[in-house]
Parts: sequence; structure tokens; C-alpha cells
Amino acid sequence: MTPTIETRTSWIIATLSLVILGVSFGAMWIAVVALKPIAAEVGGVRSVPSFATALAWFGAGLGGIGMGWFADRYGVRWTVMIGSVSIALGLAISSLGQTWQLYLGHGLFIGLLGNAGLNAPLYVYVSRWFDRHRGSALALIASGQYISGAIWPPIFDYTIAEYGWRETMLMFAVFEVAVIVPIAIVILRRPPEVVPPPTASAQTVRPTVLGWPPNVVFAMLAIAAFCCCMPMSMPQVHLVALCSDLGIKPTHGAAMLSVLLGTAFVSRQIWGAISDRIGGLITILIGSAWQFCTIAAIAVTQDEIGLFSVTALFGLGFSGIIPAYVLCLRELFPAHEAGWRVPILLCLSGFGMASGGWAAGMLYDHFGYYAPAFAAGLIFNFVNLVLIGTLVGRRGGWFGTRPAYG
Repeated sequence: MTPTIETRTSWIIATLSLVILGVSFGAMWIAVVALKPIAAEVGGVRSVPSFATALAWFGAGLGGIGMGWFADRYGVRWTVMIGSVSIALGLAISSLGQTWQLYLGHGLFIGLLGNAGLNAPLYVYVSRWFDRHRGSALALIASGQYISGAIWPPIFDYTIAEYGWRETMLMFAVFEVAVIVPIAIVILRRPPEVVPPPTASAQTVRPTVLGWPPNVVFAMLAIAAFCCCMPMSMPQVHLVALCSDLGIKPTHGAAMLSVLLGTAFVSRQIWGAISDRIGGLITILIGSAWQFCTIAAIAVTQDEIGLFSVTALFGLGFSGIIPAYVLCLRELFPAHEAGWRVPILLCLSGFGMASGGWAAGMLYDHFGYYAPAFAAGLIFNFVNLVLIGTLVGRRGGWFGTRPAYG
């Protein structure tokens, strides 16, 4: 048996990181559940709350690059605390209700300064507590977004109906700071993985990745992440509104969203264990193909039972994709590059999530129904399949023999 850095503490760290992300991502779901009430107060256009959610994703992705640098130098504890307080400020500003306040609160505070300090830094941080079960650990913490989506929409649906969406934002702001900041102070310590600095020879003669220059492969992965996350976000952001358009009760739509994301949480753990055996690249390819098929099914399904079924299948398939990207980076590139490669890739994936929800809202406002948005999402999904399929081919197929790095 070779020595391992994994201990019981590793799994405690991963589990509490899941709690942090499960709470922090709840801030983004308030505008999703309250999409129609918010739209009714800003001229009746759904693109306004959709764009606010999109700005939160854009900000979280872009800010993650700077927060990753900050976490490498000062520790992830500080980025998590800064991010938590910023999310609370963003919710308070957004609750004031003007369009520009929604954009400022979500884009700058919930996104750029808020989730940016939690999401990407915690991916890198947790990966440095594991060497044998890294895929499973990454799948666990990556489930924060989906366990958040499984828990919070029904709660927000109730509180919005009883108290209003503004009051819901303020109550959740207090709650998330009370949960996240104490965990950061007490639990988040220096990880055990020792990251060697790059050697002089490595700086002058760069090895190849899958036989190509490393940054070419990285660019393909980053573009592929954008192209798969754009369609991925469309059902999640617009499912409640889609159900309402089809005559399905909003409470049933919120329950459907919870089923989708609850299924995604469970299946993501399975995909994490699978990715430890087949690798990140093949996991991405399988998940992306599954996502393509199920989004096509959502686009043509019109009844409640059918939507419950296909959205559950959607959750089963796409859920392993994002942690598989991070695992793939750790498999293909040296450890000292994780601090900047992971945040940049997650930035592109966040841009994809933001663009998908925003574009679907704009296309709905133009056409009056969601089919054109889903069609556009399928085109981006196909581009992702081409890029990842090419890298799998460079690897040597399903059971590739080409050295990943060297």
C-alpha cells in the first residue's frame, strides 16, 4: 500500500464544504423561484430576473480567478468568510427591488465577491485533501449546488407566498452568514497536499498533454465547459416558469425542480465513484451525451407526469460533468497549476450557466415559448461533444494508452 494523504479529517472537510456550498448557492435560487413575481414588478419581462441570476453566475466565475489567487496566498478561510458576508450584502441590496439594484446585488456581491470566494477556492482546497478518492470528494462538494436546489426552492416558494420575495432574501442573508462564517473559522485549515513549485527545466521545456501543447488542451476543455453548462442551466432556471406556462401549479414546478436537483445530488456521488475508475474525460463525454438526449426530451414534453420523468432523467445524467472537469485537470496537469487552471475553467462553466439562463429568458421574451431556447442549447451541447470526443480520441479512445502528461 502506498502512503496516502487521505484521513477521516479529509472527509470531514469535504462534507462541511458541501454544507457551505449548499447554503451559499441558495442565494441564487430565490430569484429563480420568484422569477414571475419579480418580473411583474419590473415591467413584466422575465429577462430582468433571469439576467440578475446570470450576473451572479458571471460574477462567481470571473471573481473565482482572483479569489483562487487570494486563497493560494492567504488561505481559503478568508475567501469563504469574505464571500459569505458579500452574499448577505447582495441579497439586502437586491431586496430593494429596482432593476439596477437586482443587477448590482446579484452581479457584484452575490457573484463577483460572494460565491466567487467559495466555489472555485473550495474545489482546489478539497482536491488537496485527497489522492485516492479525489473524484468522489469533488463529486461530493460539487453537489452543493444541487442539494441547495433540492432543499431551498420549496422553502422559498412557501416564504415568498407568505412573506414576499424581498423578506425571503433578507431572512436568508442572516441565515447563511450564521452558518458559513463559524464553519470557516473553526474547520478550514491548511491542506496536507504539498504542492512543489515548478522546476527550471519544466519552465523552459514544457511537456505535452495528450500529445498537444498543454494550453491547447486546456482551452478545449474550457470552451467545452462553457458549451455544456449553457444548456445545463436552461431547465434549472426556467423549469418553474415553464411549468406555469403549461398550466402546472407553481408549487408542483418547485417540487419538480427539487426532484431534478435531488436526483442530481444522489447520482453525482455515483458518478464520482465511477470517475475514480474511468477518469474524468470519459465521465464528461458520457454525461454530456446523456444531457443532450434529456434536454431534447424536455423540449418536447408537455404534460406534468412526463416532465417529472424526463427532468429526473436529466438530473441522473448531467450531474457528474462539472466535478469530472476538475478531476480531468488534476489528471492532465501538474498540481502547482491547479490554483489557476481550476478557477479559469470554472469561470467558463459559470459563464455558460449564466448565459444559458439569460439567453433562455431573452428568447422566451422574443418568441413567447421555450422551444427556441432549448434548440439553441442543444447546438452548444453538440459542440461540447465534438471537443470532448476529440480529446478522448487523442487519449486513445475509451481505454486510452497515450500518456496524459509528458
